[in-house]
Amino acid sequence: MTTPDIRIELVERFMRYATITSQSDARQTSVPTTPGQTELAELLANELRGFGAHDVVLDNHACLTARFPATTAGPTIGFCAHLDTADVGLSPHVQPQIVRYTGEPIVLGAGHVLDPEQYPMLEDYLNHDIICTDGTSVLGSDDKAALASIMTALAHLDAAPHPEIVVAFVPDEEIGLRGIKTLDLARFDVDAAYTVDCEGQATIAYETFNAGQAIVNITGISAHPMSAKGVMVNPNLVAYDLIGCFDRSQTPECTAGREGYIWVHSIDGNQAQTQVLLHIRDHDRARYESRKDEIRAAVTRIQSAHPRARITCEITDVYGNIADALDPQTQWVVDDMRQAVRATGCEPVPLIMRGGTDGSYLSSQGIPTPNMFTGGFNFHSVYEFLPLPEFERSFRTVWTLMTR
Repeated sequence: MTTPDIRIELVERFMRYATITSQSDARQTSVPTTPGQTELAELLANELRGFGAHDVVLDNHACLTARFPATTAGPTIGFCAHLDTADVGLSPHVQPQIVRYTGEPIVLGAGHVLDPEQYPMLEDYLNHDIICTDGTSVLGSDDKAALASIMTALAHLDAAPHPEIVVAFVPDEEIGLRGIKTLDLARFDVDAAYTVDCEGQATIAYETFNAGQAIVNITGISAHPMSAKGVMVNPNLVAYDLIGCFDRSQTPECTAGREGYIWVHSIDGNQAQTQVLLHIRDHDRARYESRKDEIRAAVTRIQSAHPRARITCEITDVYGNIADALDPQTQWVVDDMRQAVRATGCEPVPLIMRGGTDGSYLSSQGIPTPNMFTGGFNFHSVYEFLPLPEFERSFRTVWTLMTR
């Protein structure tokens, strides 16, 4: 596989996948939450059959799995990527463009400019082609660059000896890993796996947050202002008092690295009912549990302060830290990832990931699943871009892991 040929194939696949509208919708309760994710999964299923994959299964939740039997000895390796793109208030329809970066700011469209002064990593790709947005949407390299890299590797898999490879493409990762949680893991029976779902240059991640959410529902007592004194209990003000219980220095905008937080994600209320959604994050499991206890204590305290309000609190775990699933017997999966990145001529860059991936859930289910870079930058933004040299590096890392 020569560089010009593989880049053409990668770009063609990415463009084809990216233009299928598959933004997830957190307001929906079914999985998948949008029909475009099923459309994309059906396309991938047909391509997998064309590659000669075995046991191609696409279920009612748009979870797609397939198996490539081993031609050489080795552990069974899984690869996982997600079908959805993130809803960040932009157009769900992606119209990517390819530009040559010459050192000058790139005019995207819709008044947006990709400026190297703001995004200095562009300079690493001087005189190279870059796939970027038209200024109206995210690009979707999170995670369609991953789909393109994995599928391109699978298309050529019969050209090299390989262990058994199993792939899983799942919906609704961007809204709490909903899709992977519906997958029958008997269809993803592997010794270890990799998600390709990270931004940055040669980035690898095997530390993620422990993540949970708390939904606090507050029912007040409504009354007309003429007769409200001593009667009304305003649930919005009760919510305000609850929020005031938390340390303002322990929020996303005030923390970095392994520092966790409680994030007041949303407040939705009226004169009778208010709901507060809190996101709980910490790399350390004990601190994560203590943050949940902090929320419970705050709810108890506010209930005591507002005895006529009715307050309920439901806390659920969303995903765990990949690192907690690694031990001396499974460390090889990270070591192999490092070696695969080095085989592309670049030193891997470990990332303490302030987020999670489908691999966070898989790891908590006994499948150690670290994460590696897609080649893209600036995820969840109109300024997202995918330089072709880094895209190819991601593909070659995947290829090395499949054929090591």
